[in-house]
Amino acid sequence: MFIGRQKELSILNKHYQTDTFQCIVMYGRRRIGKTSVIKEFIKDKDAVYFTGIEGNEKQNLENFSKAVWEQTENIYSTAPVYDSYQSALEFIFEKAQDKRLILCIDEYPYIAKASKSLASTLQFLIDKYKDTSKLYIILCGSSMSYMEENVLSYKAPLYGRRTAQLQINPLNFFESIAYIKNFSNEDKALAYGIVGGTPQYLLQINDKLSLEENIKNIFLEPSSFMYEEPVNFLKQEMREPAVYNSIISAIANGYTKLSEISSKTGEQTSICSMYIKNLISLGIVKKEIPAGEDKSKKTTYSITDNMFRFWYRFIQPNMSAISKGAVENVYKYIEQNISKYMGSVFENICIDYMWQMLLMGKSEVSFNNIGRWWGTSNITKTQIEIDVFGTDNENRALFGECKWTNKKADVDVLDNLIDKSMNFKYEKYYYIFSKSGFTDALKNRAEKMENVRLVTYEDMVAALDG
Repeated sequence: MFIGRQKELSILNKHYQTDTFQCIVMYGRRRIGKTSVIKEFIKDKDAVYFTGIEGNEKQNLENFSKAVWEQTENIYSTAPVYDSYQSALEFIFEKAQDKRLILCIDEYPYIAKASKSLASTLQFLIDKYKDTSKLYIILCGSSMSYMEENVLSYKAPLYGRRTAQLQINPLNFFESIAYIKNFSNEDKALAYGIVGGTPQYLLQINDKLSLEENIKNIFLEPSSFMYEEPVNFLKQEMREPAVYNSIISAIANGYTKLSEISSKTGEQTSICSMYIKNLISLGIVKKEIPAGEDKSKKTTYSITDNMFRFWYRFIQPNMSAISKGAVENVYKYIEQNISKYMGSVFENICIDYMWQMLLMGKSEVSFNNIGRWWGTSNITKTQIEIDVFGTDNENRALFGECKWTNKKADVDVLDNLIDKSMNFKYEKYYYIFSKSGFTDALKNRAEKMENVRLVTYEDMVAALDG
């Protein structure tokens, strides 16, 4: 099942239609859907698709030779084994002299690590053929650090040879729910809060079952694919997964400042900083400063991947109970705490919604930055937080409050947001986002104020679903 990724496919097709040599570097962490994008792109085109393995140079070259022969010549004849990557690649470049041909090398880092000269060989052949060839190369990799350091970096042999780079990121909420159409709207949000926007994780959900059944099948069953997925993921990506594990666990449990993370894990702040940087590059952790500020001493860190956040919040601390079969007890604990957990998830859904409104030309504030803001009030001298804060270049700002509760938002929510906004000198627009709707009193107040927007969660889904 292929869903979404229209922007990515549009970029790939735009370069394909030039009918000139192209070298596209595609990268993104495991499970994110890179291979699915590639296969959707090449399904109606002449292409050679090859996936590298964690083997030696001889093994990968044999597999590459077979892929090249079978996909360009005769699947029924015996494939020759080229004596070098240069011979195999030169054959492909020659094939693409007169016709458009795609060469996709998936998991490129596996091959390049085994063959130290491959990058230089590609550099040589690209320089030789780029002005006459119609070859369209896609170099794809899951190792973010390798792709950035050895393919995209200015020190890399291939620097200057790529014609585009494409990072594949998780789907946003409104893209993700296409995978779970049979759920109620509320359960769609909960499911997204649990597995996030990674396609491979979304595919673990069966939207013909209840959310409770899914949680039990996916996370509370020791034999399931997802039960130890974060740990297995870190083992694949990192040399010291135990340290990364402790850092993510600390952040998931509310230790969000560098000093707090260092104290909780027992690691020096310099060590923690280095490990956090790697987690940021993988898209698991994000560095946050108050929206609208370029530099800030108020830096915090949060888990940006919902599946990791859910797992470290609810599964890791309860693995002993799960392994002993106390599934009902653990599920009850999740059920009791999921609404609070969903608070920050809903904030991110609201931010996704505002970006979509901006792209559709339906936002009064043409913000260039939007996110959460926190700091000390100039008026009350107390700490305040604003769930959604965005500003544009015309001195306008939007202020948003997000309520994921079973209670209708009342006038006090708007009053509180207005009070907090008094710390800023902008032309102001107020947004109240609510799962459960609004009281009549708040609706009446909003009708009298031209700069207040009341948006229910149902409104958001109806506007953007599909």
